[in-house]
Amino acid sequence: MAIDFLKYQAQTSPHPLALKISHAKGSYVYDVDNKAYLDFVAGVSACTLGHGHPKVVSAVKEQLDKYLHVMVYGEYIQEPAVELTKLLAKHLPNNLEKTYLTNSGTEAIEGALKLAKRVTKRSGIISAKNAYHGNTMGSMSIMGFEERKRAFRPLLPDVSFIEFNNEEDLNKITKKTACVVLETIQGGAGFIQPKNHYLEKVRERCNKVGALLILDEIQPGIGRTGKLFGFEHYNCVPDILVTGKGLGGGMPIGAFTASAELMDSLQDNPKLGHITTFGGHPVIAAAALATLKEVTKSNLIAQTLEKEQIFRKYLVHPLILEIRGKGLMLAAMTASADITNQVILACQDEGLILFWLLFEPKAIRITPPLTISNDEIIKGCQIILKVLDKIHSEHH
Repeated sequence: MAIDFLKYQAQTSPHPLALKISHAKGSYVYDVDNKAYLDFVAGVSACTLGHGHPKVVSAVKEQLDKYLHVMVYGEYIQEPAVELTKLLAKHLPNNLEKTYLTNSGTEAIEGALKLAKRVTKRSGIISAKNAYHGNTMGSMSIMGFEERKRAFRPLLPDVSFIEFNNEEDLNKITKKTACVVLETIQGGAGFIQPKNHYLEKVRERCNKVGALLILDEIQPGIGRTGKLFGFEHYNCVPDILVTGKGLGGGMPIGAFTASAELMDSLQDNPKLGHITTFGGHPVIAAAALATLKEVTKSNLIAQTLEKEQIFRKYLVHPLILEIRGKGLMLAAMTASADITNQVILACQDEGLILFWLLFEPKAIRITPPLTISNDEIIKGCQIILKVLDKIHSEHH
């Protein structure tokens, strides 16, 4: 199978991990030899409720028996999508009331950028250095990492970059700016949190010049940081909220949410301002609805901050310089990319799944399912410490 995998399926890197998957359940992924791997990555923050959560699986099965795709997005009334968008509105500030469902986070970013241009009638877009918002052409245009996008230029014009947490840069937001797009917590850059009321200051500046603020919650959203959305920690409400990943509970989804006034501008002038065939797919919307219900009704969000403390308590080691992030969006920082690579690869051999961050080679990604148990956290931490001890003794 590995030969076929490399021969027929396009790869994204020269050296994929190539774990042969048999099945997955709860906090574990199993290979074809039935070896269990404790999952500290959750499909890169996507499997909010772990693998095969009974409520998600049963919602999917129930919807499968009713209907699959019937009509392009926004034409027919399909209960799962209506209920999902209604529940999102219930848990969001008043100005975030109407949601457009897409197939992925990057597609939601594209829709949000178009909406901002449509509403403001401006062309300038401002993003952050080391930002990551997806890989389609618009999202790549606002990616703040030149190495990854140089080969694909020309990209969108009128895009400029500010440094996250740098207040002096806020003067670059002007009356020519349609929108400022920021991750609430920078992901690929190394799980960097806003400091000194930074997001409030961005919000204030946007208000002053009439620019829209788009917050990308594709990774921090859906309970991962100890609030349903990361922005709730920072007293800053966006004009457009973008989510994805964890909303689907393991199914592919994206969404952007704004006021009815903003969102309705995509209906007319021109008509079909943003369209998608499969956005709001009933099976995926059913999975997302079950996920969102479980996250908002259970204690999982509150437990996320308690679980963070267990990680911080156990992951103390000379080779770990600091742990960045919030809740269950954590990055253990080592002194070098080489140590990080060794840890991730050796832990996989030991039955623990870890992963990298996009632009910070020294970071070890720790984004387990929110449903992970305290015992499973301790077990995984012990594997990491064992591997670090071995590396440490070899270096000294």
